[in-house]
Formats: sequence, structure tokens, C-alpha cells
Amino acid sequence: MTVVAEPGQFARDLRGWRARRRLSQLELAIRADTTQRHLSFLEQGRSRPGRAMVVRLAESLELPLRERNGLLLSAGYAPVYTESRLDAPELGPVREALDRILAGHMPYPAVVVRPHGELVAANPALGVLTDGAAPALLEPPVNVLRLALHPDGMARRVENLAEWGRHITGSLRDQARQAPDPGLSELIDELDGYLPPVESPGEHLGFAVPLRLRVPGGELRLITTLTSFATAVDVTLSELRLEAFLPADEATAALLRQRG
Repeated sequence: MTVVAEPGQFARDLRGWRARRRLSQLELAIRADTTQRHLSFLEQGRSRPGRAMVVRLAESLELPLRERNGLLLSAGYAPVYTESRLDAPELGPVREALDRILAGHMPYPAVVVRPHGELVAANPALGVLTDGAAPALLEPPVNVLRLALHPDGMARRVENLAEWGRHITGSLRDQARQAPDPGLSELIDELDGYLPPVESPGEHLGFAVPLRLRVPGGELRLITTLTSFATAVDVTLSELRLEAFLPADEATAALLRQRG
């Protein structure tokens, strides 16, 4: 099946994605099992790619599924990857699996989010993070990134807000470089506006910044792990992220067990 595409859009999109991935034409051609000459013709709009070639190029560029569909559309082909509603029957086993994972992570907080931080599900331990947050920030759809850094959210209880917040916005900037999105750029600008200046270098090791959160009875030191569905062939499923908070020391683990 083909669709009407704007002339030259595929060539512009292909050049743009290759530039963002910092690949030469030769490198991409080798990855996609084609010739540099053919790839050059595609980028100039002198040749029209077959559907299989568009799929190979999208895979070689390691595009997210949503962007792979976009590249197919710009080439005049219908999308390959479905985008199901999260409450669709075919995603029932996935929802059940996520519920089990969230429950199994107790008494430690864990959330499932969509792109840009939209909350999909959470376990009851999330309450340790949301205590004292303004009701407006907890009204659906909840954005966990805004909740984390907003002055009326968690920010007032975060001891290392400047460092931890920039760890979050830095990760978002990496996402934006990989897949530009005006909505994500606006969110980053908003979150940056909530952060105080960094006064001194942190004590973290560089690869992770623990969250230091004040709670009744002490201070929690939490690190996070991110899990995604790496083999997903559904756009909705591929964009879900499970973020689990883990204690960075025994004192934190004890406080969370006590609270749980």
C-alpha cells in the first residue's frame, strides 16, 4: 500500500537522520546492505526507494518505531508498525506483566511512563515521592518529570536538586538529539527553569546521580533503573518505560521497608 507523500520529503528526512546519527553515506550504505551511490541518489531525490529499502534504512539508523513509520510515510508507504491503545485487548498480557512487576518491586517505588514523562501506572510506594505535592500536579495525566522538579512537587524535599535535576534534563537532551521533538524541547526548557544553579561538584561517580529525598525519619538515597521493551513491534509498547527506584544504602532500604 502506498500513500501520497510530499516530493523530496523522504530525501530530506533521510539526510537529516543520517546527520543526527553522525554516519557517513558509506557507513550507512554498508549497514543497510546497499551501495553508497544508491544512497546518494536517494538523498538527492534522484531515486525512489522500495518499501524494503526504507525499512532497512530505518533499522540501520536505529530509529524508534514511531520514526520508522514516519520515514515510510515520507517515502509514500503505509506504516508497518501498529500503534495500539494501551487498554486494547491485545496488550492485556503486557498490562498484566507490568502490574506484576510493579507489585513485585514493593516496598520500593516504581512507575511506568510514556514519552515525556506521562504516568501510566505506579505501585503504592510512589507515595513516598509524592508526599506533600500540590494536588494540581497529581491530577491525570500526571507528568512525573514535572512532579519531580516543580517547586510545588518533590523539589522542596530534594537535597541535591541542582545535580539530580540536571541529570534528568541531561538525559532528556540526549533523547532530543536522537529524535528531535518540539514538545520535548519545550518540556526541557520548562524543567530547566525549576533548577537552581550548581554550587559545587557532586560526590556521585558520574554514571548515576542518587536522589537524596527528605522523608519523616531521615533521608532516602535512591538510584533508578530504566527498563524498556527492546523487541516490541507495537509503537505504544515500544515507548513504555519502567522506572524503578532502588535503595542506595541499607538505611534507605530500612526506611522503605518500615514505611511499606
